Amino acid sequence: MTKIKDLKIYKATSKTSRKISDATHDISDISFHILEIVTDKEIRGQGYLLSFHYSPNAIKGALEDLKHFILEREYHIYETVKLKKDYKAETEYFGNPGLQRWALAVLNIAMWDAWGHQLEQPIWKILGGSKIKIPVYGSGGWLSYSEQELLEEVKDYKKRGFKAVKIKVGSENIERDVQRIKKVREAVGRDIKIMIDANQGLEVPEAIKLSKLAAEIGIHWFEEPILHNDFSGYEIIRRKTNIALAMGEREYNCTALKELIRRNAIDLWQPDIIRIGGVEEWKKSASLAILNNIPVLPHYYKDYDVPLLTTISKPYGAESFDWIDQLIDNKMKIEDGYIYPGERNGWGFKFKKEHLEEI
Repeated sequence: MTKIKDLKIYKATSKTSRKISDATHDISDISFHILEIVTDKEIRGQGYLLSFHYSPNAIKGALEDLKHFILEREYHIYETVKLKKDYKAETEYFGNPGLQRWALAVLNIAMWDAWGHQLEQPIWKILGGSKIKIPVYGSGGWLSYSEQELLEEVKDYKKRGFKAVKIKVGSENIERDVQRIKKVREAVGRDIKIMIDANQGLEVPEAIKLSKLAAEIGIHWFEEPILHNDFSGYEIIRRKTNIALAMGEREYNCTALKELIRRNAIDLWQPDIIRIGGVEEWKKSASLAILNNIPVLPHYYKDYDVPLLTTISKPYGAESFDWIDQLIDNKMKIEDGYIYPGERNGWGFKFKKEHLEEI
């Protein structure tokens, strides 16, 4: 069988990179780290993580530590579970959550990509998925945008066929958030769903106030209004308002999901495939959510999430940014509010060589 022979680490920056801000972050650079595995049969597989400008040396170090671990041993590209178990034992001393899990997840994704190329099949077929279309929403609406930039973005999403958009909230002045939501509603009309995301930037009383004001305008759901581990806060907000709550992108396991389910404090589960640890962990969390009638709406990585969403019952939707579209050789088809899994092998895309800087 095919064994991993080498790993290459790259960095790439989005062609649309610009300074943006949400309620808790000022982001200066939209960048990615890419891990490429090379097998003894010259089959290649890639995985990437969204790194922005944060901790580049730490990310590089985590990936290099993993590279040394892999190259000192022999792993077949299909041994994703075995490798994950071995590396978790190796990294336990400094903790599995965090960058070490990010690195492992990127490798996991690259192994699945290589396995897809080995089998000459797309991931969704390997995992038993169906060729179905997935609802998709356009994401952005950064707090750093001027009103004109905000409205241009949401109107562009509408023009491109999106039926839902998400914008950032969590300004120092709630009235600014309300006015931005109203302007977006006026710009896109009543046929487009609007969602809001505070990126953990509010306290419970503020979140309740904003929820009630936003509900009058017509908001589909509210993402991360408060700190992700304030479970009692989510319970209070959900009990005191009529707005649906979405959460999950910052979780490294299913602990938060279990607690929110126990408290009846979540409406939508948003696993991040990198943070949660790769394909198997993504599917495990999705199964738990579905078992408890919580729809699955993953965070950010549409090129991985859409193939995986085709494998679960009643997939709720995917999030879309355009950040890697100009860096890859095959972007997904989006039409009339839906995104479609492709027919190419593996995840269905590769980063173009001219955009990769080896590190």
